[in-house]
Amino acid sequence: MNENKVIILGAGPAGMACAMELYKQNIKVVVIEKDKKVGGLAKTLEFQEGEYKFRTDIGPHRFFSKNKYLYDFIEDLLQEQWLLVNRKTRQLIDGKYYDYPVKAMQAFKNLGVFKTIGMISSYLQAIFIFRILKKKINNFEDYIISNFGKKLGEFNMLNYTEKIWGISCKKIHLDWASQRIKGLNLRSVLKDVLFKKYAKDLPKTLVDQFYYPQFGTGTIYEAIAKRIQKNNSEVFVNSFPTQIIHDDKTIKQIELNINGEMQIMQPSKLVSSIPINELINLLNPLPPEEILKAATNLKWRAQVYLFITLDKERITDDNWVYFPNKEIPFGRITEMKNFSLDMSPKDKTSLFVEFFVTENEGIWNLSEQEIYDLAIKHLESLGLFSHKEVRKFYVFKKKNVYPIYDLEYQKHLATIKEYLNEFSNLFYIGRPGRFQYTNQDHSLEMGILTAKGIIENKKYDLESIGTEKDYFEAGQIKK
Repeated sequence: MNENKVIILGAGPAGMACAMELYKQNIKVVVIEKDKKVGGLAKTLEFQEGEYKFRTDIGPHRFFSKNKYLYDFIEDLLQEQWLLVNRKTRQLIDGKYYDYPVKAMQAFKNLGVFKTIGMISSYLQAIFIFRILKKKINNFEDYIISNFGKKLGEFNMLNYTEKIWGISCKKIHLDWASQRIKGLNLRSVLKDVLFKKYAKDLPKTLVDQFYYPQFGTGTIYEAIAKRIQKNNSEVFVNSFPTQIIHDDKTIKQIELNINGEMQIMQPSKLVSSIPINELINLLNPLPPEEILKAATNLKWRAQVYLFITLDKERITDDNWVYFPNKEIPFGRITEMKNFSLDMSPKDKTSLFVEFFVTENEGIWNLSEQEIYDLAIKHLESLGLFSHKEVRKFYVFKKKNVYPIYDLEYQKHLATIKEYLNEFSNLFYIGRPGRFQYTNQDHSLEMGILTAKGIIENKKYDLESIGTEKDYFEAGQIKK
């Protein structure tokens, strides 16, 4: 029996940030991670091919924030291994590249006069319907049409969003727009094009630079693990909870599978960054039926990943590229070399391909070879590279990646939170822990604020983190 330690379930950004802040105050923690490596969805994977080593994050991760403390937090961990990277992100639509978000002059050149006039006309029509006639905005599709017009919305935003979530934009909650693209609309895009040269203080809709760890985002969390273990804290990988015993007000014990051996721990505090519905089902005794039902009704989108190593110096100069067209089965590709040259060997490169899927359906059930064959057909036809340049490929899968903001999710989530908030020594944090689509910096903030609450023996409000009213990717580069 291990007693009176802070136990953290999940070694993603939120959990590890919490552990680091507690370490600074000499508070011992036990971190439990089911994977073989810390970092959660921000981990960095390494693939050794003879004398060559390739590294990749699980998708594109870049760091920007409005919180200077976060920059200092990471710089303390990485020291000089912290790069400033020029951002380049594009979409490939109908065979033509568009900067992301779409820039008016570039779009005009690619689309031509008639399509552009049609999009402007559609936008004016949307203004009449939603602002003059006051049509109510009920869902994500309404929001996009009201801010961009139907034609431009269908051109790149609505179809890509449906590709990510696997459901109609009419069934996606308005929260998704409010959180991810608040303040981004056709007027702001035009204003950026027309006045950016003359107004240095014009708000940015997207940062054009970001910070990135030299050897991958996962090195942040690996550095935390090394640091806290010097203080007699413990980090267990390949480990997971089997049940959490409680009395309706307090978490009493946790039964854990630690590398195949069963252990019981008695926490002073429990911090959970595992999926919130998994947490609910680990509780013993089980919560009331309405809570279990609400947990079942929270849905997740999964991903299938294909990592390809190449005998090629470079594919593009993009950090990542989006593919809104539904006939292309993957949604995004990332070339890690364009984040840091140390992610690939000299004269080699790699490509990380992401499929947005539903667990146990469709692409999820394909074999590794079938997934590669499906992708390479399109990658070759797009002119990115030839199959003859491929060295090796690797396939892996992740469930519970994206919380789905359907029209009913708020109601189910509120029911669960009301129940969990009754536990005096339980904190649930991070994207999976709160069923909230947060970026890396917001998950870090949650972990840091939670640690502050543990130190001060109080609970801080986490609801506002990651829900700023401006565009979600707006941020600043540390000066």
